[in-house]
Amino acid sequence: MSTETNTQTSTSKIVLVTGASSGIGEATAIRLAAEGHHVVLGARRTDRLQALVEKIHSDGGAASAHRLDVTDRDDVRAVVDRVVEEHGRIDVIVNNAGVMPLSRLDALLVDEWDQMIDVNVRGLLHGIAAVLPHFGRQGGGHVVTVASIAAHEVVPTSAVYSASKFAAWAITEGLRLESDPGIRATTITPGVVESELAEHISDPATQDFVRVYRRNVIPADAIARAISFALDQPADVGVNEIIVRPAAQR
Repeated sequence: MSTETNTQTSTSKIVLVTGASSGIGEATAIRLAAEGHHVVLGARRTDRLQALVEKIHSDGGAASAHRLDVTDRDDVRAVVDRVVEEHGRIDVIVNNAGVMPLSRLDALLVDEWDQMIDVNVRGLLHGIAAVLPHFGRQGGGHVVTVASIAAHEVVPTSAVYSASKFAAWAITEGLRLESDPGIRATTITPGVVESELAEHISDPATQDFVRVYRRNVIPADAIARAISFALDQPADVGVNEIIVRPAAQR
């Protein structure tokens, strides 16, 4: 897929966004490209990635795309290494890929539990493992994790999802504590946001519950703005966590 670099400046960053084909990932790519960063889009739906790259280019931004399956450790490492090969560095990874097939535990949808653990937890770890060697060589970098308000609360049907998002928060906080100050770690914690996540719920009883729970939503760009804020801080400022949710959400 094609690459544009004409809008880059001395302060622009090379940013890899996972789960970039829709929702928060798509909104983040559009916003960061508009702000002058080169965004590398990663997801499995390459047709959507290509359409997004073309939109960013038409708007004057810089973007490229790679097919990426975050559950495949070798795939994630290969994409990150290729980004570094093409651009000489990688400054930011936005670990946004996630799934949310909510259900009660007694529904025994074990395959869906495994999927949440594979994408939401292992996928995050694969991203961190892929970028850390480069960040160490460069002397800096930024890991942004898109978690969820479910990391801070459990509701019926969210046990496994909440566990996976608490794990994402804990891993990112552990990375912050273990890393040199030049490697920054930020958890972005969305509340109810416009996205495709709820469309993947297969349990009928949970679908009814979620329709009520999601009656107040905010646009995905609200989360993109929070990510932009974290990236825009000077090197000596660490934004550790931002919670963004609808004002009406309780």
